Amino acid sequence: MKPVRLPASATKALPRWGLFALCLLYILPGLVGRDPWKPDDASGFGIMWTMAHGGLSDWLAPHIVGLPMPGEGPLAYWIGALCIVLFGWLFGDPMAARIAPIGFFLLGSAAVWYTTYLLGRRQEAQPLKLAFGGQPEPRDFGRMLADGALLIYLGSLGLLVHAHATTAEALQISLIACALYSATRLFESRSIRSTIVFGLVLGLLALTRGWVVPLALLIGVMGLASVRERVLLVRLFLVSLPVAAALPALWLFACNAVQPFGGSPGHAWMAWNYEQFGWPSLPTAQYFFKNAIWFAWPAWPFAIWAVYAWRRQRETLHITLPLSFFGALFIIALLNPSGEEAILLPLLPMLAILAAFGLPTMKRGAINAVDWFSVMMLSTCAVLIWLGWIAKQTGWPAQIAKNAFKIAPGFKPEFGLLTFLFAVAATAGWVWIVHWRISRRPTVLWRAVVLSSGGIILCWLLLMTLWLPWGNYIKSYAIVARQADKILPEDNHCVATNVGAAQRASFAYFGKLQFAHEGERGCAYYLLQDNHRGNDTEPTMTRNGSQWKLLWQGRRPADRTERFRLYERVTRAPQK
Repeated sequence: MKPVRLPASATKALPRWGLFALCLLYILPGLVGRDPWKPDDASGFGIMWTMAHGGLSDWLAPHIVGLPMPGEGPLAYWIGALCIVLFGWLFGDPMAARIAPIGFFLLGSAAVWYTTYLLGRRQEAQPLKLAFGGQPEPRDFGRMLADGALLIYLGSLGLLVHAHATTAEALQISLIACALYSATRLFESRSIRSTIVFGLVLGLLALTRGWVVPLALLIGVMGLASVRERVLLVRLFLVSLPVAAALPALWLFACNAVQPFGGSPGHAWMAWNYEQFGWPSLPTAQYFFKNAIWFAWPAWPFAIWAVYAWRRQRETLHITLPLSFFGALFIIALLNPSGEEAILLPLLPMLAILAAFGLPTMKRGAINAVDWFSVMMLSTCAVLIWLGWIAKQTGWPAQIAKNAFKIAPGFKPEFGLLTFLFAVAATAGWVWIVHWRISRRPTVLWRAVVLSSGGIILCWLLLMTLWLPWGNYIKSYAIVARQADKILPEDNHCVATNVGAAQRASFAYFGKLQFAHEGERGCAYYLLQDNHRGNDTEPTMTRNGSQWKLLWQGRRPADRTERFRLYERVTRAPQK
């Protein structure tokens, strides 16, 4: 027996314009008016900026002004670089590059919504018919579930930072959602066209962050097809697999033909893919389960309940298809020897969709418990954000103000009327949502997650309006990079360095330093990064047999350990 029984009144859908406005309210704060921050955001922008201002070799081999990035596929950075070329003159290069993650997020959100809608209107997913009628129509039930899935997706804590970064992960998660949508179409239509589209999406995934994830998804879908549709298994092997392999093969062929910078990045890229495999280890498993609890909140409790509630309908596509994707990516995550958030991010679309099918089966008490948890936790966070901002502006409460300026010594707060009004409007909207939920006790099923997603959006918007200048001050390298630029002569043509990817991108963009490619020698200047705490810097140093004279040293005001020193070559090493 199906576990869902509900009236049509519980399936009232949100208006399309409201969903689109909610998505924009989610993605725009944090992308407008922000410098590239370390570590990932600045690194991704550095690759895009290098491509946009470079030649064919720069587009084929992702690098940050000479620093190779072998683990990065080119697709996300191609799109970001194209945005810089088209819109950099209008918005500036950092904001133009962020047009790409805005598009990535909207694409992924649409894929989550439409996938849930297609699965939710299927006959096996429909609620039981009521004795006197009044059950929802399939389209209405599908739209309600799709609204719930999108709200859960927006409320996922792990998505928040990655969706607002100019990185390949932002595109990867959206393409995974697109792969799930195309697989749903494939099982519904069983057409060659759907098989080709599924292969194309997998190929784009391979160009984004390697072939490990798309290969796992293909194996998962083939396993499901072997049980449900044997004819699809043959088409997946003969059509989807070659199409998926063709896209990265074309890129590798172009790299081998052009030999950017005297070699092909394909070998290093393939080596990086092989490094994603390893034996299951206890540290990886501990990292996964420890961090997945908060990373996938609030999706995972609803998703687990959905699998349990629908356990007697094991062959229903709305459960088996997301589970196949989840199982394939879960295994890949456990086999990955490095514990990082990038192994958790691909799981979010499937969990959001599964969680949506758990909403109609949950008891009212469980839903109310989730609501009250969201109200208490997120309202407390919002109050603390406001209290910290007030302390930063006025000096009261004194201890909070002292802690804020201790983290960012030298920071001078400024009052922005427009950002203040945005923050006040968002807070008023949150109060209205809480009042609507508590006073009216709505019957619509997405009521269980509207507070979670609304509270997450509120807290992020407050941080990215009230606290954005403070965040730029402690996370950006703009100030220290411009200091170094003032020291160098205008005709500097080569700077060697040991700085990391994010620092390299920031010094190149803000400081206009022209870094050497990896392995290039003979530069007249050297930018050194270390973590020395003392002030006993020697005026000269010897490196690789050459003598160097100190021109400048500096650091970000908020970082007490990281230090940068700029040297000029005095004498060259003797030739052997």
